[in-house]
Amino acid sequence: MNASALSPIVIPTTVSTGRRKLVNVRQRSLLMAKMRTLWVLVLFTLISVLALFRIAFLGVTGATPRHGELGDLLIPNRGTIVDRNGVPLARDFRVYSLWFNPKAMTEGSALIHSPAQVADGLIRIFPDLDRAELIAKLSSGKPGYLRKSILPEDANKVHALGEPALEYPLEATRFYPQGSMAAHVLGYVDTYGKGQVGMEQAFNDHLLSQEGRATPSVLSIDFRVQGALEDELARGMALSKAKGAAGVVLDVDTGELLALASLPSFDPNHVQPSDMMISAQQAADGDVPHGFNRVTNQVYELGSTFKPITVAAALDAGTITDLSRRWPAAPLHVAGFTIHDTHHYGASLNVLETLIHSSNIVTAQIADELGGVRLKKTMESLGMNERPYVELPAKGFPIWASGQWPRLRTMTVGYGHGIAVTPLHLAAAYAALVNGGVWRPATLKKVDPSAVPAGRRVFTAATSARIRQLLRMIVEDGTGRKADAPGFRVGGKTGSAEKPGAHGYRKHSLIATFAAAFPMDKPRYVVIAMMDEPQGTEATSFQRTAAWNAAPVIARVVPRIGPLLGIMPDETRDIDVSDLKRLVPAGSTGE
Repeated sequence: MNASALSPIVIPTTVSTGRRKLVNVRQRSLLMAKMRTLWVLVLFTLISVLALFRIAFLGVTGATPRHGELGDLLIPNRGTIVDRNGVPLARDFRVYSLWFNPKAMTEGSALIHSPAQVADGLIRIFPDLDRAELIAKLSSGKPGYLRKSILPEDANKVHALGEPALEYPLEATRFYPQGSMAAHVLGYVDTYGKGQVGMEQAFNDHLLSQEGRATPSVLSIDFRVQGALEDELARGMALSKAKGAAGVVLDVDTGELLALASLPSFDPNHVQPSDMMISAQQAADGDVPHGFNRVTNQVYELGSTFKPITVAAALDAGTITDLSRRWPAAPLHVAGFTIHDTHHYGASLNVLETLIHSSNIVTAQIADELGGVRLKKTMESLGMNERPYVELPAKGFPIWASGQWPRLRTMTVGYGHGIAVTPLHLAAAYAALVNGGVWRPATLKKVDPSAVPAGRRVFTAATSARIRQLLRMIVEDGTGRKADAPGFRVGGKTGSAEKPGAHGYRKHSLIATFAAAFPMDKPRYVVIAMMDEPQGTEATSFQRTAAWNAAPVIARVVPRIGPLLGIMPDETRDIDVSDLKRLVPAGSTGE
């Protein structure tokens, strides 16, 4: 055999390398195809999942996608407002509305039937609609609401009319499940979706924000306490035939408002223009509309409720060092003005007698000794010279005399005249009187126990302790006896002041107020009840003063709210007033 025939076959290197490159290209192409297929599957799966979530959301909430002119008018989603215990006070709710869409039909007229026929059909469903107004809207060719908030069965009846231009979309509306309760706290939402008057206005931007929609806005209000306060104020109004009432329940250690009520009230689900509009004459007469907040926006001379403040300032200043000291109780003649009491209480009175009898004469002398500079500084420390501290937008400015107070003004301010403030000012001041002497701003936001504001000291702890004793004695033996609630150790002070008018004070128009705190051995809450122009009725023994009108409201409110707030009646406990008992006169009469 030829040697050359047995030699091995040699494959050129270039051919081998080309085959390996071809295999690598094919593998890369296959891998790329698989990756593209995988990405398509992932994208398709993601889209499918999002679509399923969207379908589920629409099915659960009943939401409808917004479009065109209708979408521009829908109320934007707002966050929920709840009370301190999580009870809903304001929330979004989906309802049908009747909407006229003249562009629903692409050809011909906007309506199949005549405007008059369609109007007649709608009136059969909604008898309260105005026929002429309805025809005008249907004839105008302009889109718009024909009716807000209709029932599903009424939407079916509209559908049966066979008019494509009549649409009934599901849209968001604001719903207040507690009705008129806490209306002045909450406010309302207008047709453009903007909060008005109350916390709806104060929290408007937050409620519309992503965070506000995701997490409820929590108020300090306790709807159970709010309901009890409103109920008893309404009862007091009915018994005394008063034109209005106001009330507050305030935590003395945190400044939280557990209840804030102004009556008459309004229903934020159905706000009428007359609820909110006030004329200059109404403001002058005190005949305010239902939407006007008497607690934060109306200022009053609150009368004798200021007397404990004057005494506390004098104790702190050292002008009172002995509670047994006596002052003459004869009428005072100062700068052409006579200061007198409603009754004659004897030739002289000590501090305790002054408070339990509610003597203007002696309180004026105590204020005179204290001096205008020091009394004014105390009032300023209590915020009496500024609008009340609270989140609500409507806050009245006090009637406050600037500059140096002359002697007569100092004396009249001492017993609650010559200065006009809101009931909320009074509530915050009484909290400082009884909580150890620290003033804190009132708030409608729930306060975290770790974030309680430090406040500012107005009275010493010793003065606050003495005032607690005096307030308890006023309820036990003085003008506040009808405010007592057995076992709850109530303390407080009456105040009855004539309302000012065009030609001086109106003797038959009173503001009757009781400022209370409980339990006085360890005060937790201040409760204010005010009656605007109570009348002497059989139910009030034909008396118009606070002792007969406002004080009984306190006596009914405290036993209702005490157990809700963890304060049970205990008649074995009370604040120790044994050192004051020797100063109590035999018998006591009202203001």
